Amino acid sequence: MKESSELIGRIKALAQPIVEDEGLELVGVEFQRESRGWVLRLYIEREGGVTLADCEGVSHQLGDLLDVKDLINYSYTLEVSSPGLDRPLTKEADFTRFAGRLARVTTFQPVEGRRRFLGRLRGVQEGQVLLEKGDGSMVAIPWETIAKARLEVEW
Repeated sequence: MKESSELIGRIKALAQPIVEDEGLELVGVEFQRESRGWVLRLYIEREGGVTLADCEGVSHQLGDLLDVKDLINYSYTLEVSSPGLDRPLTKEADFTRFAGRLARVTTFQPVEGRRRFLGRLRGVQEGQVLLEKGDGSMVAIPWETIAKARLEVEW
């Protein structure tokens, strides 16, 4: 597991300048074994949306660089896409940027006796993510306790 997180860190370091040069934001990187083999998945974003050309451009540049650097010693598929409507929230700034949106947050340890929350993001204050629960009450979730968070699709 440690080897995988180190590899992802090195891939992020290679991808970040490519993504930024294209005026995009690197949202996340995944590298995992699936039924069809190993998949390296990058999620990119831009205000106003990501185009197919954005994904292709990053894919070609990063693919070439990964071939040269030879970081991955076995066959894999590189996928570059938008994170989608239910995008993960990975940085403190995401919780401010998407204030007012519905989100699902899971913590490493209980906060107010719970580990799973669903509510409206109300920003970040003093290192705590503010979430308005369905009953209108607020919960302050310490940033360091967040294991996973993502936006919920609202119809």
